[in-house]
Amino acid sequence: MPIIVNLDVMMAKRKISLNELSERVDLTLSNLSILKTGKARAIRFSTLEAICKALDCQPGDILEYVSEEKATAKR
Repeated sequence: MPIIVNLDVMMAKRKISLNELSERVDLTLSNLSILKTGKARAIRFSTLEAICKALDCQPGDILEYVSEEKATAKR
């Protein structure tokens, strides 16, 4: 999948746990975990906004596009 989710990287930079982020953005641990592991198929803008607000970051800090060719080359 060409969209990479770097939520774990931003959480580490901000020294925030999954539990704490879950409480701040009012999202269940399981849904946040699905997003963090890159298994989510979609994300609402309101959820993205809440995460960015909680982590004091931009959407581009969390989501990254990598072309299929580059993704295949990295494997």
